[in-house]
Amino acid sequence: MSTEHKDVSKTDKDTTHFGYKTVKTDDKETMVASVFHSVAKQYDIMNDVMSFGVHRLWKRFTIDASGVRPGNSILDLAGGTGDLTAKFSKLTGPQGKVILADINSSMLNVGRDKLRDLGIVGNVDYVQANAEALPFDDNSFDIVTIAFGLRNVTDKDKALRSIYRVLKPGGRLLVLEFSKPEHDLLNKAYDFYSFNILPKMGELVAKDGESYQYLAESIRMHPDQETLKSMMDDAGFEQTTYHNLTGGIVALHKGYKF
Repeated sequence: MSTEHKDVSKTDKDTTHFGYKTVKTDDKETMVASVFHSVAKQYDIMNDVMSFGVHRLWKRFTIDASGVRPGNSILDLAGGTGDLTAKFSKLTGPQGKVILADINSSMLNVGRDKLRDLGIVGNVDYVQANAEALPFDDNSFDIVTIAFGLRNVTDKDKALRSIYRVLKPGGRLLVLEFSKPEHDLLNKAYDFYSFNILPKMGELVAKDGESYQYLAESIRMHPDQETLKSMMDDAGFEQTTYHNLTGGIVALHKGYKF
């Protein structure tokens, strides 16, 4: 199965992609929600199993690239179980503020419980929010991150414009997301793993192979590195760059609002 990325913009406005399926645009949000309601409780375990723990290095790289400073205001969008929020909370300090936002209530609840169990309170708030229509004032945040969440958004262009609006001038967006491997051999190995092993892991660990089949497909439908960079440019971001991690299996995109 090829990892060639299809251009989701070529579907008409009434339909979009849910993995490899074409579905009604109005239905996708509910279908994605069902996936994450299903996987929420096993999400952290599956991340470690699926990536052999490497997701922790990808997220650490994102934190290091963020330029976070004490007192910053940060939006961890599609923040899920709160890995980035936990790090940002310590780095921005009591004068700062981190908002963990996720469209999915199950993921948000798991993240809130996890961080509170770790004693991370005081400078963290939790907001259920749709990336396409963020419920925050203009020019609110120094940093917005979205890690492994953009590919599940129905209208990515709308989400990028919404993020741009809530960033302060001089603020920056970091998008950590699965992308397109740089080499054919890695591409083929990654395909085999994603479609033959990953769903079986999902069935074994999370008792939900179907959701992990969707997640594998959603990665393939996500824009590749250059396409996403262009989308960020079109949304108004400047000095956009990306850095491939693990041979391009994952890429960290960065852009500024000036």
